[in-house]
Amino acid sequence: MKLRFTIPIAALLLLAAPPPAGGPRPVAAQAAPGAPVVIKLATLVPDGSVWDKALRAMGAEWSAQTQGRVQLRMFPGGVAGDEPDIVRKMRIGQLQAAAITTAGLSALDPSFKLFSIPMFFESYDELHAVLSVMEPVFKKRLEAKGFVLLNWGHGGWVYFFTKQPVETVEQLKRTKMFAWAGDEMMLEHWKSNGYHPVPLAATDILTGLQTGMIDAYPTTPLLALTLQWYQSTPHMVGVGLAPLVGGLVVTKQAWSKVSEADRAKVLAACKIAEQKLLADVPKQDTTAIVEMQKRGLDVVKVSPAALAEWRTAALEFARSLHSAMPVPEILDQAQRERDAYRQRLGAGTSH
Repeated sequence: MKLRFTIPIAALLLLAAPPPAGGPRPVAAQAAPGAPVVIKLATLVPDGSVWDKALRAMGAEWSAQTQGRVQLRMFPGGVAGDEPDIVRKMRIGQLQAAAITTAGLSALDPSFKLFSIPMFFESYDELHAVLSVMEPVFKKRLEAKGFVLLNWGHGGWVYFFTKQPVETVEQLKRTKMFAWAGDEMMLEHWKSNGYHPVPLAATDILTGLQTGMIDAYPTTPLLALTLQWYQSTPHMVGVGLAPLVGGLVVTKQAWSKVSEADRAKVLAACKIAEQKLLADVPKQDTTAIVEMQKRGLDVVKVSPAALAEWRTAALEFARSLHSAMPVPEILDQAQRERDAYRQRLGAGTSH
């Protein structure tokens, strides 16, 4: 049985409010001499969330460390649109930066589809072992497309939340799952394999839940609690799917306006934000599950037989993706690095 779906990661970080008309205005191609470089950054992370706070603290550091020469202007919570909208606005110069997840990163370069493979990583340590080696590869590919990766984002671990209890892949096929609007190839792929995807913009997920258009979606426990979605979908499948990987990217055009000295200061602040999320989010994810259980969340226990089915389906998906992926060498390298880490771990060595 093949689990032929990718996790629509970017649908996990959003608010229900639709974007206002127009969005951010275009900026001038060149800043006036002596004028600060203003980086307009859009993201789907909820306003006031742990991710939003980390980004704002990072922006304050940009300004403080560069004496105001580099400034960050935030557009959180989807006010600049869905991730495809954000990517489009970066390409035409309306935005200079974005904190986006796998869907947005994949729109910039298909190599990031690696992070959409269910159960490819079994732990954060595996993910970090792969990123520590492959980060230069991803940066180089983004730079070839006109973007610079400033840091990685950490969103937690993804689980399925559903209106009715789901333990098996077959039960998941009977749900009305969120599907990313605009990805016609994947939409047809799901349909042809027995799933019932419902294409929506990420910013319409909450409306979809409220109206009954969808009854299942993947997200992290911390987001399910933060946005109170678990009240509409009070069941969580008790098997994790993948780490929620994101990244902060800026256009090369905007980055070129920042002096070399100030770039170092900006990157240092970005690294601090990355490390803070890396330390805080997994702990808050665990706490969120406990808090939701106190309030009625049902964590559906997955039997060993059902778990084996999920793992087999995920493995078959990874194999099928290899033939369909525009850059299969990325998947090959990631698998080699992951397996090498597992071998080191099995031999009792640390990474």
